[in-house]
Amino acid sequence: MDGSIALYMFGAVFIVLLMGYPVAISLAGTALAFAFAGEYFGTFDSAFLEALPNRLFGIIENDTLVAVPLFVFMGVMLEKSSVAEGLLENMSKLFGTLPGGLGFSVILVGMLMAASTGIVGATVVTMGLLSLPTMLKRNYDPALACGTICASGTLGQIIPPSIVLVLLGDVISSAYQQAQLDMGVFSPETVSVGDLFAGALIPGMTLVILYLFYLAGIAFFKPSACPALPKQTSDSGLFVDLAKGLFPPLILIIAVLGSIIGGIATPTEAASVGAMGAALLAYLKQQFSIQQLKGVAQSTTQVTSMVFFILIGASLFSLVFRGFGGDELIEELLSDLPGGVFGAMLVVMLVMFLLGFVLDFIEITFVVVPIVAPILLAMGISPVWLGIMIALNLQTSFLTPPFGFALFYLRGVAPASIKTSQIYKGVTPFIAIQLFLLSLLATWPELATWLPTVIYGN
Repeated sequence: MDGSIALYMFGAVFIVLLMGYPVAISLAGTALAFAFAGEYFGTFDSAFLEALPNRLFGIIENDTLVAVPLFVFMGVMLEKSSVAEGLLENMSKLFGTLPGGLGFSVILVGMLMAASTGIVGATVVTMGLLSLPTMLKRNYDPALACGTICASGTLGQIIPPSIVLVLLGDVISSAYQQAQLDMGVFSPETVSVGDLFAGALIPGMTLVILYLFYLAGIAFFKPSACPALPKQTSDSGLFVDLAKGLFPPLILIIAVLGSIIGGIATPTEAASVGAMGAALLAYLKQQFSIQQLKGVAQSTTQVTSMVFFILIGASLFSLVFRGFGGDELIEELLSDLPGGVFGAMLVVMLVMFLLGFVLDFIEITFVVVPIVAPILLAMGISPVWLGIMIALNLQTSFLTPPFGFALFYLRGVAPASIKTSQIYKGVTPFIAIQLFLLSLLATWPELATWLPTVIYGN
């Protein structure tokens, strides 16, 4: 079997998606249609479908994936309890009297929101609604304001504890074990979500610093694009208000992330602490009620159901894809590329970047990563480095015109006076920053692998 049918199946999925059908149903429905047709024509062995119940049971038993609804609950609760609003208001007072200060505040609050929610759409929409009107009112350049908000919103891809990294960690862990078994290593090493969290810290913080340097440069060379707030907006009780608004969520984030990286708690256990801590913060801010709890639970259920529904559809799709010999075909194609490991990695990153225009990170994580990751890892690539490269690559894709998801999210909440071309113009320098960081990480993988090695010794 040459595996070409598997590629046709991949193409068929995109056609079905472009017709507007839900991702999970598109994956599962296309896979079943090809499987039944293949069995009828004698090109597919139905025994592959018999493995589906075991896969689904494995999903149910997976302790790591229990962290997903808990982290979602934590993020939604913090979002609805006006934590971002209070932080932005106080940080604006702290930095606002400096040129570009309001932009600094948006980046820093976006970083904290990214660490709290880990969901790109939620952060972009929240920051767009809270900060864009203020930035425009203070005569910020519309393009700069939009670019800053979109860039800060996508930090949820790389700043831990991120749902993206939780899902990637689980998938790459399975792929790493599979790669080692394929190479005849029957006592395989493991990689955990904690490894990816530790690996993401230095690249994530570096990205935030680069964003701040860019804004500082704009403030120095073109202060009219990001003017300072009037001096009279200062508040004598600012530091008390800032401490009240900043320290509780910061302590919560440090507790969750620190317990995972320190090996004190599993991601699921730390996520449960985060969920309860977020509810406690909402209660202390008097933003907690039964009605609010009901709304948070409904939002959490919707997001979680979407994630697992896509995971089930992707599991079925990957089984049928392998049944048609697609994994052998991809391995052959990547192995035959010029440039060896570099060439294979470059092609995979380019394909994922383009897929990021039409698929969310969940679909790419569950559909594409299980296919290509075992092949790349068998070539000797570090699983932590691969995971961080994928996360950064998708973050850049979600920011890139004309199809970046972050741009669509901001366009949906931006006033009509903001032109789409201004949003595109504003994100361009931040895309250049992301590509610069990607090239740094590609050149020095130690940016991602050093800290996990120091902490875990592997």
